[in-house]
Amino acid sequence: MAAPEGRSCSLSGLLPAQTSLEYALLDAVTQQEKDSLVYQYLQKVDGWEQDLSVPEFPEGLEWLNTEGPISVYKDLCGKVVVLDFFTYCCINCIHLLPDLHALEHKYSDKDGLLIVGVHSAKFPNEKVLDNIKSAVLRYNITHPVVNDADASLWQELEVSCWPTLVILGPRGNMLFSLIGEGHKDKLFLYTSVALKYYKDRGQIRDNEIGIKLYKDSLPPSQLLFPGKVTVDLVTDRLVIADTGHHRILVVWKNGQIQYSIGGPNSGRKDGTFSESTFNSPQGVAMMNNIVYVADTENHLIRKVDLEAEIVSTVAGVGIQGTDKEGGAKGEQQPISSPWDIVFGTSGSEVQKHDILWIAMAGTHQIWALFLDSGKLPKKNELKKGTCIRFAGSGNEENRNNAYPHKAGFAQPSGLSLASEEPWSCLFVADSESSTVRTVSLKDGAVKHLVGGERDPMNLFAFGDVDGVGINAKLQHPLGVTWDKKRDLLYVADSYNHKIKVVDPKTKNCATLAGTGDASNVISSNFIESTFNEPGGLCIGENGRLLYVADTNNHQIKVMDLETKIISVLPVFRSENAVVDGPFLGEKQKTLPKLPKSAPKIRLSSVTASPGQILQFKLRLDFPSETKLTEGVASCWFLTAEGNEWLLQGQTPSGEIESISNQPTISLQIPGDCLSLEAVISIRVFLYYCSTDSSACMMKGILFTQPLQITDIQQGYIAPVELRYVF
Repeated sequence: MAAPEGRSCSLSGLLPAQTSLEYALLDAVTQQEKDSLVYQYLQKVDGWEQDLSVPEFPEGLEWLNTEGPISVYKDLCGKVVVLDFFTYCCINCIHLLPDLHALEHKYSDKDGLLIVGVHSAKFPNEKVLDNIKSAVLRYNITHPVVNDADASLWQELEVSCWPTLVILGPRGNMLFSLIGEGHKDKLFLYTSVALKYYKDRGQIRDNEIGIKLYKDSLPPSQLLFPGKVTVDLVTDRLVIADTGHHRILVVWKNGQIQYSIGGPNSGRKDGTFSESTFNSPQGVAMMNNIVYVADTENHLIRKVDLEAEIVSTVAGVGIQGTDKEGGAKGEQQPISSPWDIVFGTSGSEVQKHDILWIAMAGTHQIWALFLDSGKLPKKNELKKGTCIRFAGSGNEENRNNAYPHKAGFAQPSGLSLASEEPWSCLFVADSESSTVRTVSLKDGAVKHLVGGERDPMNLFAFGDVDGVGINAKLQHPLGVTWDKKRDLLYVADSYNHKIKVVDPKTKNCATLAGTGDASNVISSNFIESTFNEPGGLCIGENGRLLYVADTNNHQIKVMDLETKIISVLPVFRSENAVVDGPFLGEKQKTLPKLPKSAPKIRLSSVTASPGQILQFKLRLDFPSETKLTEGVASCWFLTAEGNEWLLQGQTPSGEIESISNQPTISLQIPGDCLSLEAVISIRVFLYYCSTDSSACMMKGILFTQPLQITDIQQGYIAPVELRYVF
């Protein structure tokens, strides 16, 4: 079946009819009424003179989880298809995956349903197939995924938001679109009625699609994306969060597994070791045969009793919480994405480890779970089991403050404790601000140690620079551990693929190991050895060994701090598991393309003379209740097609970091001009979300500035406003 000559394939063609349907559904009470309304809608859409036909997948795209490329009008003919436009860094896209997993569980390709992930990258690194492979494994995506690196289909359909679902009928005809997360009921309603409607007409085929899971082609290994590691100083056992296998391993220091709890599949169940399950666990802490676990994607803190061989829940309710204050009993207190944990002591001189400090990445805070009655600095006594906020306002910021509730963190992901004087603090790896911070155990004051910059709103001050304090630069550090013997702090500088060491006395930060390359080289020299996004680390053997969870290499590396020898911990005697294998080299990065629907604004001509500076002020009027997407850089680019000499020595691109403080772009006319006429293009790429982060959008705008150049000296040239109202 060839692609038909249909109507314009833009999603906007569905909008009038689907909007009417959704208004009608608001008044429907029973399931029968809802099914009937959707059935009538399909009769209407199916009766259009021409289908709204989706374009064919472009040739040459890279596919995962299939035996080969898939064709909309060959392989998918006779299927109801859900296209999931996603990008793997988008938290909203990640939140949608459980809905898609549930839909796949209910309907298979033999039932006539298929989901296809259309990966449409936000920025160049996400275009690399190997990074998408890693995400497919990490999130257990088992449906076909196509790497639409140039966002061809995204632009053809004029998609504007991550995630967007497009539901197709058996002729490649578009039926519905769903934008953002939180539409599970509509997704199931629309797909189930569509399957019934087309089955009634004999248009559904029960043939199977050639699925070949990427993970099935990989060699087995004991670990999959291990996120964190800790050591029991009494018994020298290690606890490993085998995150990708959704399990906790307790191993002897030679690597032999003593206990394997949970896995290989995700779940949320307490009970005996054989029946308990976790979901992407991260932080682990062990003492007296008790292991506490930050069960990240279950939004829980779990307790593992190694003597009784029982797992229980001590904090969280199993769904993502939004409470930024806390104070309830642990198992009644909703929490959000706990990423790391460490033992501490409440207001007492006696070290009794009666608090579990929690890096609450989901609400950008540090919390405390009381394992016994106690109190926080300058606070009243709290009962055993209380789970409460300690530091952080909940705003995503790099804000230091003497008052802990006024400080701001940005996805804190690693914790370590230095209880002794003069430190008496928590060290925090604050990943999204690319800093290491301290929280005083005496009064809760939050202070800067290394990385980042002074502007608390700038979360893009990252890099790879050894130096002192704010002059040092990190990139998305996920782990820290305190070396009490040497008074040094080790940092897993994850996105720089390095281990760094910080002297808190001088605030000096230096590379200890790693070249900066994301690879897996074991060398006799620390500096020549390599890592791949190390996520956690801990000190053992009385300060001699540094254990590193080398996450994307699926290994625990052992660094001998005295001999400077590095090795791999041989984890063995575990059940078989399928994990990631070697990755291919990264492809060349390309600049983003403007969406087909991008508005094109031609500005009035400007006359200037050589040496003069033109200024372009961005004046973008965003929709109400929106914010720039965190972690993804909105940006601008200058081009001058046919007159590239205009841009020599200029700054051709930059980032847009704030809605309220938009940048001014400067361009100096060269002294030697090769032409008296030119057109400058300013391309703007914006990534923004609703303030509740329920949906993320991308918008492209093209401004063109005609330019006349004259030898006659011009007076003051007013800045040109690049104005656009959404």
